[in-house]
Amino acid sequence: MLLKRIIPCLDVADGKVVKGVNFENLREAGSVVDLATEYSKDADELVLLDITATVEARSVFIKVVEDVAKAINIPFTVGGGISDVEKVKVLLDKGADKVSINSAAIRRPELVSDIAQAFGSQCVVVAIDTKYINGEHLVHINGGRIATEMTTLEWVRRVEGLGAGELLVTSMDHDGVKQGFSLDLLKSIAAITTLPVIASGGAGAREHFAELFLGDYADAGLAASIFHFGEIPIRDLKNYLHRKGVPVRL
Repeated sequence: MLLKRIIPCLDVADGKVVKGVNFENLREAGSVVDLATEYSKDADELVLLDITATVEARSVFIKVVEDVAKAINIPFTVGGGISDVEKVKVLLDKGADKVSINSAAIRRPELVSDIAQAFGSQCVVVAIDTKYINGEHLVHINGGRIATEMTTLEWVRRVEGLGAGELLVTSMDHDGVKQGFSLDLLKSIAAITTLPVIASGGAGAREHFAELFLGDYADAGLAASIFHFGEIPIRDLKNYLHRKGVPVRL
């Protein structure tokens, strides 16, 4: 069985890590490079998301990506505001291993195949922000602020066909509330795709990761605040999962 991965997510605004609840009420969590360096000791990968949209902030983020690449020795994915192949090239040249695309892919699905053809499918992570509305899990864009008419399962099937290499699925209903991952949603996604799935939204206890992995609902578990604020040290989490029989890198 492939090793299950633990991935801290760093939401970056103006060069600092921030975190909120249900995509709102952001608070500062520390220096990107300092946190990334600390996480690289035990985490399997990192995700850095640029959640600011100004040109000035984008240049700050690119410098952050470069600094993180120099400081750590584990793979990391970057996302936020990526809308063309040229931006992907800049980020990969600065040291990122993969890019995450979200809203831009919904608006222009061929972006997925453009990046896959230029750099390989292994570089393309399609991030899906999804919320349960009127009996359907619907994809949201613009940082979760705008609902689309696209169902999550429909979008999963489509991006796999376009050449995505991995999925980062965030349940907006579960994000930041620490009551566990959206297992029903993840189970339905796993049933229709062969792509690796990173589960995001809801982690609040070691048991939540055990449920996720022992049920084989996802290939990786992503979290933010529980790691940033020291609630669950990654090394302790991995030792716990190992004792439970989950294959992890120790």
